[in-house]
Amino acid sequence: MNTKYLLAAAIFAAGLPAGAALAEDHEVHMLNRGEDGQTMVFEPAYLEIAPGDTVVFLPTDRAHNAETIAGMVPEGGETFRGRMNEEVRVTFTQDGVYGVKCLPHYGLGMIALIKVGDGLPVNLEEAASVRQPGRARQRMQALFDQLNANQGDAPPVGD
Repeated sequence: MNTKYLLAAAIFAAGLPAGAALAEDHEVHMLNRGEDGQTMVFEPAYLEIAPGDTVVFLPTDRAHNAETIAGMVPEGGETFRGRMNEEVRVTFTQDGVYGVKCLPHYGLGMIALIKVGDGLPVNLEEAASVRQPGRARQRMQALFDQLNANQGDAPPVGD
């Protein structure tokens, strides 16, 4: 291979932000009914991703949006609010745990939890203390239990 091309590739790679070349896209579907029969769900509802990864929320079924839950974003993390029936692309750069809801179906439990980075999330206790309405509380506890299974003790939700 020509050394001029190798040198150009090395210079290009050196100019990329750390991890940019390894960033991944993750799809989350907004559904009226999930594979397990539950209604009003994000699927998958729990993700563990690396900083720099992008999550694409797809309006597979109509009448859904995706937006952050107040109090469930780490310091320095960006909040987002998608429009109804529109794809939302979010690149997560700040380590921590992020709560996501579908605004019209929040009380019905249409929520997701995204853990960004390695180790225990810096905002874990703060995020877990956010009070969830209706069925969202039970589903959020199940998502924190899933995080717990992968990380260690997670606090109970909304206490």
